[in-house]
Amino acid sequence: MADNTYDLAVIGGGINGTGIAADAAGRGLRVVLAEAEDLGGATSSASSKLIHGGLRYLEHYAFRLVREALSEREVLMAKAPHIIWPMRFVLPHVDGMRPAPLLRAGLFLYDHLAKRRTLPASSSLDLAPAPAGRALKPEFRRAFTYWDCWVDDARLVIANAIAARDKGAEILTRTPVTAIATEAGHWTVTLGSGADRRDIRARAIVNAAGPWVSAVARLVRGAHNRSLPHVNLIKGSHIVVPRIEGAGDAFIFQNRDGRVVFALPFEHAFTLIGTTDVRTDGDPRDVSVSLEEEDYLLALANRFFRKPLTVADIVWRFAGVRPLDDDGSDDPASVTRDYRLDLNAGPPAMLHVIGGKITTYRRLAEAGLDKLAPHLSPMGPAWTAGAPLPGGDVGERGFEAWLSTFQDRHPGFDPADLARLARRYGTRLGKVIGDAQNLRDLGADLGGGLSQREVAYLAREEWARRPEDVLWRRTKAGLRIPAAAREAASERILAVLERA
Repeated sequence: MADNTYDLAVIGGGINGTGIAADAAGRGLRVVLAEAEDLGGATSSASSKLIHGGLRYLEHYAFRLVREALSEREVLMAKAPHIIWPMRFVLPHVDGMRPAPLLRAGLFLYDHLAKRRTLPASSSLDLAPAPAGRALKPEFRRAFTYWDCWVDDARLVIANAIAARDKGAEILTRTPVTAIATEAGHWTVTLGSGADRRDIRARAIVNAAGPWVSAVARLVRGAHNRSLPHVNLIKGSHIVVPRIEGAGDAFIFQNRDGRVVFALPFEHAFTLIGTTDVRTDGDPRDVSVSLEEEDYLLALANRFFRKPLTVADIVWRFAGVRPLDDDGSDDPASVTRDYRLDLNAGPPAMLHVIGGKITTYRRLAEAGLDKLAPHLSPMGPAWTAGAPLPGGDVGERGFEAWLSTFQDRHPGFDPADLARLARRYGTRLGKVIGDAQNLRDLGADLGGGLSQREVAYLAREEWARRPEDVLWRRTKAGLRIPAAAREAASERILAVLERA
């Protein structure tokens, strides 16, 4: 059993699971992570792609959560500058809704709840002469601006999984946990079934299964199953349209129901609009954007943007289920985005991760390991705050300076192609292109700018197994392939994945 014995078994390969696995492995623990499907295959790749404090959470007096999230923006920008970068938000003032003095007060608090080192402060904006005003209807004359960060959420999950692997963790994808039991003070965890079944032992378990946290808890036999964690399942939907003219900034729009919706520049040529808050009790893997949600998002966008949008403009739509802590709120938009760590001390110990948001995943991981420390001695100290994620070690001069040097060293490539790839892989780009001297050396274009060599890298280094892993999570190349051509592109990609 020696090869199948671990200090910590992490169940769930979303942002919280991979973050915890990376932190734990870096503290000297022997870690295994089991994910039933693809890494980041559910909630963690269906977010609004933001590292943010959550301006609207101030209305719910969630000051601790906002402060923690605001402080993490700077930490995460330094850790992964290739996939996280600053973005300016424009908040048009709407007569009859939140009054301007209230917005100014909220933004002042947002500026000062945590220390800012690189992000500018909020300000007011006259929309008439401003470039952002060109995207909006002329009736909107005044706005406020503030700064948060963009993130490629699915690639943040992969970066943490690579970090965990680099520190010695074993990452198992498409490996469902089918049974959990205790034996002689350890956990016995059954992975898979039939011929693929494997039993492992662990001193402790982290249940980071997101929307399936309760289902995983129900697998446990015995006393540990007396108190099951409960989460609110809230569906959030997004639509993607061609880039709206003038929408180079992000916009945050107020609706009369009290909610806000973002319109964000996305993948250079598109605008991402979302999100909704709808309770759901179905299978989290089967959720989709409803017609009502499409109408809701289009109607709000059309209230603000000059150019009207219709369903025909939608080029992609996606939905995800947020597993939020059950705080008793009747309004899905008001349910807390804070996390809760529920420790069953056992022995053996099991930690249930409930709720949370991408921005605070690293702090959640530290807090979770602090709770487990008495059960996993000896354990090294926290270390992730100052350590770049794989691909993020660009040096003190920053991402753009590193990219410029990389482009100079590869003169046979179009600089734009290298910039596009660098935003995915950062300093790991050298592993992607290898000894290639130009784009042709990377092999045939399989669709959407994906080369044979890039797809082989994704299979070899990033656990990609199916075309959708590549097209919609590791990259967003699916957006650049006409719908009628996606099936053929998927077949070409699958052939490369199977050979890699």
